[in-house]
This record gives sequence, C-alpha cells and structure tokens, in this order.
Amino acid sequence: MSDTQKCYLLDTSVILDDHTNILRISDENQNGILITNIVLSELNTKKDDMRSEAGFQAREFFRLADIAWGEPIAAIELPECVVKSLDPSQCPNDRYYRLALNFDRSLHGNEASEINLFIIHREQYRISASFTESKGINDAKIGEIAHDYGLTLVTNDMSFRIASEIRGIPTQSIRNSSVEAPEEIDFTRTYTYDETPLLPEGVVHHNFEQITFVQHATSTTSEIYETGIQRYAFTFNRQLEWCDFDRRFGEHFDETLVRPMNVEQKFYYAMMTHPQNYVTVVAGSTGSGKTLIALQAGLELVEEGIVEGIVYARNTITSNDPQAELGYRKGDEEQKLGFFMYPLYAAINFTIEHQSKYSIDARVEFTGTTNSIKRENATEIFMKKYNIEAMDIAHMRGTTISRKFVIIDEAQNMTNASLKLIGTRMGEETRLVVMGDPGQIDHPFLSKRRNALVTLLNKAQHTDFIAGIQLRHTIRSNVADWFDKNF
Repeated sequence: MSDTQKCYLLDTSVILDDHTNILRISDENQNGILITNIVLSELNTKKDDMRSEAGFQAREFFRLADIAWGEPIAAIELPECVVKSLDPSQCPNDRYYRLALNFDRSLHGNEASEINLFIIHREQYRISASFTESKGINDAKIGEIAHDYGLTLVTNDMSFRIASEIRGIPTQSIRNSSVEAPEEIDFTRTYTYDETPLLPEGVVHHNFEQITFVQHATSTTSEIYETGIQRYAFTFNRQLEWCDFDRRFGEHFDETLVRPMNVEQKFYYAMMTHPQNYVTVVAGSTGSGKTLIALQAGLELVEEGIVEGIVYARNTITSNDPQAELGYRKGDEEQKLGFFMYPLYAAINFTIEHQSKYSIDARVEFTGTTNSIKRENATEIFMKKYNIEAMDIAHMRGTTISRKFVIIDEAQNMTNASLKLIGTRMGEETRLVVMGDPGQIDHPFLSKRRNALVTLLNKAQHTDFIAGIQLRHTIRSNVADWFDKNF
C-alpha cells in the first residue's frame, strides 16, 4: 500500500445513503474501510424495512455480505494505516474480521472487483459506563473506536460529526444519493451567430441537449440586433442534429395526434421519437404537458410499428396516508389501479376529443362527452386499440417488458431503488420515459435533493445514454400556474 493510504471508519448513515459508498471510498482498496459491530447491528435492524430507501440499502449490503468471502484476522492484518498507529495494549479484547465484497460493475463497462471491508468487534465499550444521554449511545461507541484507532469518521449525521470533532476525531461526510443543486440542472443552451451557427469550442455537449441559435446582425449604424431568426438543434455524438420543427409538426404531421404547443414540447416530442434514444427523463411543472405529449409520442411509435404498445406506471402508495394505498381501496385490482391513473385517462380523453374533430373512426369510437359511462367505454376502446396498459410499479418485479413505450410518472416520489427495479425490467427495443415534478414531493423519506427523478436528471447531465429535458412552460391555467409558483 502507498504511504498516502487513508483509513476510514464508516457510520451506519453512510451505508444507508448508498451501500456502494464503500466502493467509492475504498478507491480500489487504496484506502482502508472499516466498520464496527455496532454498524452491523444497526444495519440488521433496518433490513426488514420494506418501504424506505434505507431498508433497501441495508438489504443490498447484506446481499453482498452473504456472497462475500470472509475470515477472522489478526490485528497485524488490518490495513497498514491502522497497524502503524495501533497500540494493541489499548484494544486487547477487540476482534477483527475481513469481508471481500464483490461489487459487480459490468453494467458500467468494468469488471467485478473485491473490496476489502474490515470489521472491528468490541464486546465492552468503555463509554457505556459513563454515558447518560437517552439517545446516541451507538454513536458514542462508534466514536470510541474512531478515537482509539486514529480513524477518520465518515458520517452523514451532522450531530454525530459535531460531537466527534469536539473530541478531536476528524470527520467527513458523503451523500452519493443527494443532488445538491437540482434547481441548476438544465439541458438547454442558447448561442448567437452571425452567418453560420456553430457550437463553441471547448464546451462539452452530451447527446440530446437542446440548442437554440439566435441570429444577430449589424445595422448601418453598427448596432447589433436580433434578426428574429432562430434555429434549433440537438447535440448528438458531439455534432449538431438540426430540428426543422415547422416541417416536423407542419402539414404532414398526423392530424389525429395532439401537436406540441411550444418549443420545449417540440424538443420533448422529437427526443422521445428519435431512433437512437431509448431513455428520456423529463421534469415538468403543473400543466406543462408531460403526460399528454408522451402519450402522443407513444401513439406515433405504435402506429409506425416501432413498439407494440404503451405501458403507463406510477407509484400507487401515497406518502403519509396508509389507508389510501392500493390494497385499501375497494374493488378488484383494475378498479383499485384506476384511482391512480387519472393523468393517463385525462390525456387519453383529451386525445379522443381531439381525434373526433379529424377522424370518422374516432367519432364513432367516441360516443359522448357528457355521459361518464360512454366516456369510460370510449377510453377502454382507445386503450385496446393502441394496446395501452396501466401497471402498478410493484408488479414489474420479475417481468421483462419488451418492445413497449413505457411511461413512468411521479418519479419525484420514487426512491432510487424503485427506479432501478423499473429500469432493470426493460427488455429489447423498449423505450422508457421517466417523468415528474420536483416541486411536488410528498414522500416521507424523500426530498427535493434525494429522489429518483433528480438522480436521473443529474445522471443525464453527465452521460450520452440518457436524454434529459425540463418543461417549464405551464399551459393548464393561470390558477394552476399561480399555485405552482407561489406554494
């Protein structure tokens, strides 16, 4: 090992944030990673929690531990940075264990590798005899180990950090699952040009960033002004791919589909139907057209035979009312699910009403605007015609969805674990659209910085595989727009 090797003692909060933090902090075993038996005990109490992200992370840790190679070791076999500063006489009864955790990184183009995790087991903690607070005894025990072994404590618990630093224990934090500035995520760029629009040199653009070029000209009095000419493009493979929206959504556009109303919706539609795009993440405020435009793109892909149907799924668990969960609703599964699918049905009904203006077939299918029973029949006919299926995300486990256009709604109320479950169910030639509104989070374990939507938006900023877009223009109503901006 290098003389610059660092040794870290991880608090439970670090693993519950993301179990792969062990991999990141280890830096390919360049650093020594240790935990205590207290952390193991706390993880064990969390693993049965089936409703939180923390429960998922605890289970993932033990899944790795279950298949890991491990053995008891002597103190001399601890990482060098520990051995150099360790006085065995101060810790005569401590025992040690090494786990070789196998992190599979094949999905990221890397081979699996073993990361050593060292466990310090202490039966009797000195702090137990003098600790008088009603809470915090486990933190105090972990801090005792950090102090005795001269380790840097890594914790995301601010009160624990403060208490440790008061005792002279160096601390750090890591929040891999947290996106610190989600409001700054943006996929649009605007550049000016005189004669030929070009991307500026030295600026990295990932696939499907939305570029607007605004033409400038110089007047006879040497004043620079905008000509009113704007050109739009995607970036793709570090090149410009021009978007002729007038032609794309002009007279040759299928009249039975609802046209995008503004530039960002046009980018959104073109992105979802692009031949080389399979994953789109979209954040949109109230009434921005996320679901409606996604449905139109899906209908086009179905009509062209690119996909065989549309799947719409969203969370069926409300944040703070267990009685509102799917299982508590009256009726069979389809009736229960219907309570949560109003955004889809609203988009379908809007499309049916639009189609009735242009298509004789649609006028036959659409049998009334005032009779709710007839409207329901029209919706069912429409869904069967285009093979549209509403699904609870919990039922995606163990399935593979191939050649479908999959819409995942309300992603801001999903954990990263739930989105991973969905993403790993996608089969060949399936296109996935993940949507939500970061301003409408009501999940008890999530926040605007920690949810599946902002995580995926953040990843889209740094990869060519995911297309990201923000819809900021509200078209529903002035009332909806006011509440969206003021509450």
